[in-house]
Amino acid sequence: MKKTFKILACVMTLALVALVFASCGAKTETLTMATNAEFPPYEYHEGDAIVGIDAEIAQLIADKLGMELVIEDVDFNSIIPGVQAGKYDMGMAGMTVTDERLESVDFSTSYATGVQVVIIKEGSEIQTLDDIAGKKIGVQIATTGSIYAADDYGKDDDGNDNGNVIEFENGAVAVQALLNGKVDCVIIDNEPAKKYVEANEGLAILETEYVTEDYAICFAKNNTELKDKVDAALKELIADGSVQKVVDKYIAA
Repeated sequence: MKKTFKILACVMTLALVALVFASCGAKTETLTMATNAEFPPYEYHEGDAIVGIDAEIAQLIADKLGMELVIEDVDFNSIIPGVQAGKYDMGMAGMTVTDERLESVDFSTSYATGVQVVIIKEGSEIQTLDDIAGKKIGVQIATTGSIYAADDYGKDDDGNDNGNVIEFENGAVAVQALLNGKVDCVIIDNEPAKKYVEANEGLAILETEYVTEDYAICFAKNNTELKDKVDAALKELIADGSVQKVVDKYIAA
């Protein structure tokens, strides 16, 4: 009888050890977010970390889903192709929902509202949106600011590119081009625009807003399961005030 108990105890011990090892070996599913960390306060670098509104909201979503968030900093115009190819689970970079983008990816519920504005030099001839026609306009490549500017100011009477809309790698480079006199204005989202104006003496923002738009998270069209999970978590975070709390942390009312 003692021998039987010893064998049973040994089996139970081995089973427990196996369970411990299995638990230790279990991996938390990752949620990979592609962004372009050149868009304060939505995403930007603080030391080695990527912080901002999008980074914090994405972390809240990952926590709610029990997933580990991994943020990849890439060129803005490579986010959608990367999401389409399955390289990233989602794209979150102050990204506006447009009809053109909806042809390539699906979007979550909107979590923030953005406003496109115009940065000028103080004393500029540009004082209204009408004054932009015929001027050199700096924009960040592949952004809605670039798309809208090209449609409104980038074509001649025959519908051909007039060369007035100049794309740059990011907003900071576009603003530097404005400071250096290479462009007459920059069209970009209001929040990063305020950061650039604060950091560079002699710049101002036109009082008239250019375009208002909604920001959302993009997903590959064949990744509906993840989209639905993330969207459900996002809606809960909006409903309980968590998203607004993050926005208020970075953007003064």
